[in-house]
Amino acid sequence: MDNVTPQVNEARCHDPYLRCALYGAAQTALGITGCGVLAHSPQGCFQLVDTAFGWQDADYTETQTLCTKLCEAEIVHGGEDLLARTILEARELEIPLLFVLTACGPEIVGDDIHAVCEDMAGQVDFRLVPIPCAGFRGDQNHGTDLALDAILRQLTPEPGSDARLPHSVVLLAPHANANPTWMGDLAWVQTVLARLGAQVAATLTHNTALDELERVSQAEACLVLSHDAGQRAADTLAARYGIVQWCRDLPLPIGFANTRRWLTALGEHLDARPEAERLVTEGERLVVETCRRKWLEQSGMHRAPVAVVADATVGIPLLRFLAEDLETVPQLICLRSGQVGSAEMLQRELAELRLDARVVLAADVYQARQALAEVQPEMVFGSNIERHGAEGLGIPFVLQLVTPIARFRMINRAYFGYEGMLNLIEIIQNDWWDRWRSRRRRYQARW
Repeated sequence: MDNVTPQVNEARCHDPYLRCALYGAAQTALGITGCGVLAHSPQGCFQLVDTAFGWQDADYTETQTLCTKLCEAEIVHGGEDLLARTILEARELEIPLLFVLTACGPEIVGDDIHAVCEDMAGQVDFRLVPIPCAGFRGDQNHGTDLALDAILRQLTPEPGSDARLPHSVVLLAPHANANPTWMGDLAWVQTVLARLGAQVAATLTHNTALDELERVSQAEACLVLSHDAGQRAADTLAARYGIVQWCRDLPLPIGFANTRRWLTALGEHLDARPEAERLVTEGERLVVETCRRKWLEQSGMHRAPVAVVADATVGIPLLRFLAEDLETVPQLICLRSGQVGSAEMLQRELAELRLDARVVLAADVYQARQALAEVQPEMVFGSNIERHGAEGLGIPFVLQLVTPIARFRMINRAYFGYEGMLNLIEIIQNDWWDRWRSRRRRYQARW
């Protein structure tokens, strides 16, 4: 794959798509039910914690958030005393656990939150879990990895002789997914595992009870539900407990082929091949019969040159869906995020699909817009950022599939699996039709 833009270019403007590590850590911590989250930060950074509530669908009446509200004096001279006082003030809260997260300022000045938490442990009834996650450490996916690492090392049992729970699975990083209703993807995975005779030992993290963490060491396998975060946690589970990882080298189950590969692999691991085959047969029939009964105007998309601007979790599996199922021609792939192994997986997909697409890895907003201007696709599958960024580029259609989007969605709907395919087709069809009917765009379009 010679047409790959280097990941590091010091001359370009840095305009990131993703929020910082503090946000990702807050997302992950808020996935533990009924916990508390204390941001050792100025009050502006604390807004990231509040924003993370919505992404995890956490109940604000059960989960408590606090902030040290650092000011100039603490940023200059250190805020460890203020952190200790804030932890003491939290004694009145009925919580079993308090995560302590750090923003950039305290880490730059050298506040030692591990030492403070150790000193305060005997003065409060709840458990203290420090997570250094300053924004300069990385993006939100890195923050997710930092928080998962802290949870596994501080809240799960020590390696021992715990008996394995047969066909039990740990689900990792379901929230590291740019599908605006990613909880639908998680629900699909849970339903499929139940049909195949597996049980979910723990989900890290979403509505995760503390007793689930006690079962992590007993799990037989794990599944990473993201190509952007969670692999470090899977490696930790393997090294610490000997837990194997399933479907590691497979794109996530978006589209016919990827879903079929996922279900087949799970059926083999769980010794449930007949049930896996039934799921495939039932699902593919559902999609075909539904599309047959509905009037779809997809002819304008046939062989259309398209671009994908997304995180790796959605972007990599979406590639095969667009090329094989919708019969478009991907000419540009901009991955705005991705963990170790994502680039190699993308390379394999492009080779198997025999696509000669330009690839931009670790793309920021500026770099993605430059690539769109040079490639000039007729359709872009991306976010609301691309919708505005394509203004003036002569690109007729931008379809919003990944965050941020300009539409409020109340119901959690999957991208994974066969109903996820129908959901994607519905979104694409509606966005395409809305843009086509726009007078200004209509006459710019090829069709």
